Order: sequence, then structure tokens, then C-alpha cells
Amino acid sequence: MTAHDVAVLAPFIATILVAAAILAVDFILPGRTVPALIMTFGGLAIVAALIAIVGNQAVAEPNHESFAFGGAYVVDALTTFLQLLFVTIVALTMLFAPDYLEERGLPVAEFAAVLVFAMSGAMLIAGSADLLVLFLGLELMVLPGYMLAGYHKTDGYSTEGAIKYFLLGSFSSAIFLFGLAFVWGLTGTTRIAGVASVLQQVATGTAALSPGLGMGLALLTTGVAFKIAAVPFHYWTPDAYQGSPTPVTGYLSVGPKVGAFALIIRLFAEALGPVSAEWNIVIIVLAALTMTLGNLVALTQDNVKRMLAYSSIAHTGYMLVGFAAYGAGQIQGLQGLLYYGAAYAFMNLGAFAVIAALQKRLGVTSNLSTFAGLIRREPTLALLMTLFLLSLTGIPPTAGFFGKFYVILAAVQVRGPQQTALTLLAVITMLNAAVAAFYYLRVVVYMFMRDPVDEAPALRHGRLVWTGLAVATVMTVALGLFPNTLLAIVGTAADAVGLHGASALTP
Repeated sequence: MTAHDVAVLAPFIATILVAAAILAVDFILPGRTVPALIMTFGGLAIVAALIAIVGNQAVAEPNHESFAFGGAYVVDALTTFLQLLFVTIVALTMLFAPDYLEERGLPVAEFAAVLVFAMSGAMLIAGSADLLVLFLGLELMVLPGYMLAGYHKTDGYSTEGAIKYFLLGSFSSAIFLFGLAFVWGLTGTTRIAGVASVLQQVATGTAALSPGLGMGLALLTTGVAFKIAAVPFHYWTPDAYQGSPTPVTGYLSVGPKVGAFALIIRLFAEALGPVSAEWNIVIIVLAALTMTLGNLVALTQDNVKRMLAYSSIAHTGYMLVGFAAYGAGQIQGLQGLLYYGAAYAFMNLGAFAVIAALQKRLGVTSNLSTFAGLIRREPTLALLMTLFLLSLTGIPPTAGFFGKFYVILAAVQVRGPQQTALTLLAVITMLNAAVAAFYYLRVVVYMFMRDPVDEAPALRHGRLVWTGLAVATVMTVALGLFPNTLLAIVGTAADAVGLHGASALTP
């Protein structure tokens, strides 16, 4: 490892050291939450600063890239954007987690350490320029997720959800690894640029798409579909989300999802970009099925956490619309996907923060009845939850509206052989957004128009919870009122895709 490699990998190395430092603090001061939180937030601030410093040149010069380990790891504008988003997701999760965890006697320091380790895997995915590094980053991200899903060890639902998540997650990882093996064996390289170069010959007609390579594409698509909970590979999601502690559910609904889409971008948009005509039709079908089934099943849920789990599946479908548009040759599709990922992180984490705050009192469930009359008991939480639900619905001028607007706009702007399919997909997306309004607004109706089940007094929530809610609220509103700022950032990140992989997609 050279000094240059260390400099390029500084944010990733710092993340590992922060996780180790949290464990060391907990060993020296066992059970002390405040020192662990100081180390966590201080460490995250250092990591964010290092990401900004290392990625500054890549952001300032869109065509600039910094490689490490002989080209296996790259820092470009996309890496910088995704890594900063991952840090933000973990920081928000840690703001609203302690109140919930302490009330149940769950250790905060261990939770923080596992969460930071998971973040390191997501960061590795964001900078991967090699198939093996991509797989290592994926496993480093999802393995801590299995632990977090079963964090409440004495809760049977948590254990059940963790087991399902682990078994199906391991199964999908094996499928994904088989796909990587096929691609590696038939292209002779694990470098993303090398794979793209070989597949370019298939795209130009100088080489045929072999059955083995087709099998590799099918296995990769299946493995990725499991990770993003796309239909019909979504079965683990509702049980894992409902059984997990609420802060964990909030993280699982956002962190691994954004990380999996980072994997999709690095793998499909760059390594497999030249054969996009072969895989994009599958992405279109997955997007339509995922958003439709997710919304239809969410309509029948009386548990808000489970409802948001199926809602999360639907949002995966919306994000796939943007990627399908990109696969058809529309760069705005990738911009819309990245914008949607950032907007979804704030509004969905905000919604789960409200649920976690309500569940601070032991025995409180996440059923709809818990939200009945919330405007009388805790008006601030009711108003904030309304904002987040309106944003998830896609009501202007919230961040969620522009997230849906950009992916739909990219889909209808597609020209070429897949124009009809993308136009139909855009229509399906708008219809699904209308369906989703029913179950989101039903929660609002309960909060404002139903009598409370009991007259329990309002709870006192910690400063960290209010800080997290404030950040999520400001960003949900700001990204809706001033979308161009983030759009410029994601535009730079999207332009970086393909610089060291496929130079262009074939519609």
C-alpha cells in the first residue's frame, strides 16, 4: 500500500477506526451513552470532512478520478456524493436511536459501532472499480444489517425477522457471487473497465452474447433484486422491518437500499453498460411490478411500520424507473435516481423518527390506533409526520414530489426502441403515486380526525430526537423549495458514471 493509496482511502480507513474507537470507549466506560455518542458524532464529522477533502478535486473537475490499489478503488464525483449521503443517513439514525434504545435497555455504543461498520461497506461499494471489491463492500454492508435486525434479542419478532433477513440475504449473496463468477470467467477480468471493454465488442456485434454470459447477467440481476427488495424477491422485507427495533427499521429502509443502488450503478451502468439493451427490459418489468405490488399490499396494512415496509418496496420501483430511463440512454434518469435517493433518505428517516419517538413508552405499538388523536396529544409530532407522509406521497412542494417528477420526466423523454415501454412505465408510476396517497393520508386522517384510544400524557423527547427531526424537516422542505441545488450536485455525480467503465449506453 502506497502513500497515495492511503490518501485516497482515508475516509474508509477513518470509518473503520471510528467504529473501533466507539468499541474502545465502551470498553473503558461501559454503559455510558454520552461518551459513545460524542465519539460517534465526532468520528462521523471527521469522516465527512475527509470525504470532502479527498473528493474535492473530483467534484471540481468532473473528469478527474483518483485510483487506489491499481485501479480497484476510485474516487470521483459519484463516490463523493454517495459517501456523504451514507454519513448523513447514519448520523440521522444515531440522532433518534438513543431514546428508543435506552428505554429498552439496549446498548447504544454497540449499536453505533455496528452501524458505522455497515457504513464502511456502503462507502466501499460507492468507490468500487473492481467486481471483487464490489462484492466485499456489499457483504460488509449487509452483514451488520443482519445483526441490527435482531438487535432486540428478547423480542421474538425481532429474532424472526433477523433470521429471515439473514437466510434470504445469504442466499441472494450466493446468487450474486455466482453471477460475478460467470462474468469474470467469460470476460477474463474483474476490473469494471475491463468488463465494459469486453462487452463493448458484444454491443458492436464483433462478438456474440454467449449463453454463459447471459446466465451471469441473469444471476446478477436476481441477486441485486433481492438486495433492493424488488418484486418478486421482496418477501424478507415486511417481517424484517416490522420485527426490528424502529431505529433499525428506519436505517434498513434507507441505508442498504441506497447502497444497493450504488452497487447497481457501478455494476450495471458501468461494467455492463454496453449490453444495456439486454438487461434494461428486465429493469422495466421489475420497476412496474415492484411499485404496483408494494402499493397494493400497503393498502391493506393496519401497522404503520409494516405499511412503510411495503411503501419502501414501492419506492424501490420508483427509483428503478429512473435507472430504466438511464438504461435507455437518458442521463437524466440517473440524475433523478440520485436525487430520489437523497430525498427519500430524509423523508423516510423522518417518518421513522416520529414512530420511534411515539414508541419511547414501552408497550406502545406502531398500529394505526397509536396515531389516533395525535394532534391533541403531541401536535408537533403530528404535524411533522404529516409533512413526511405528504412528501412520501409526492405532494408539492416537498422533496418527494421532485423525486417522482424527475424520474417520470426522464422516462417520458426517452427516444428509441424502448420509448413506448418507458412511456407506459411513466404512466404506471403516476397511477401508483395516486394509489399511495390513500394509505399515506389514512394515517393523517387518524392523527387529525380520530379520537385517541387512551388519554396517555405526552412524552418528553430528548434533544437528539428533536435535532434529527429538525434536520429531516428542513431538508425535506428545502429540497422541495430549492431542488436545483441538489440537482446540480447529482448532475455532476451522474456525469462521472462511465468515465472508467462504459463510455456510453446502447439504447
